Amino acid sequence: TAKTTRSSVKEREYLCHVYVRHDGLSAVLITDQDYHQRVGQSILTQLLDEFSAEFPESTWPGLQTNGFTFKKAEEFLQKYQDPNQADGLLRMQRDLDDTKIILHNTMEALLARGEKIDDLVERSEGLSNQSKLFYKTAKKTNRCCTIL
Repeated sequence: TAKTTRSSVKEREYLCHVYVRHDGLSAVLITDQDYHQRVGQSILTQLLDEFSAEFPESTWPGLQTNGFTFKKAEEFLQKYQDPNQADGLLRMQRDLDDTKIILHNTMEALLARGEKIDDLVERSEGLSNQSKLFYKTAKKTNRCCTIL
């Protein structure tokens, strides 16, 4: 991979994310397919920034590859097992999806409640019509008969 480039390569069920900075510092992250590409690249950027802040470029030639550990890399791997923790946009999207589900459920409940109210109004109108009919029938019945 050339300097200042990012790439992601799919191999079977895995993705290999690579980022090479302008100064030649590079990082590789291997994830499963469910881990979003943007999140993987974002983690690589943060990791390289942390590394270059802790180890200036002038110290790189003196670092040994055998036995060298970058503690923050382990922290990043633990912290960002869940891609939603690594990326604010994914977290926001998940929250929006949750809110959308709640809104849909609320709308369905409102529509069902509206249907129940419509049924009650119809029944009320039916009862009102029946009571008017009963009143008229009772009035006619009372006319023909006199109570002494």
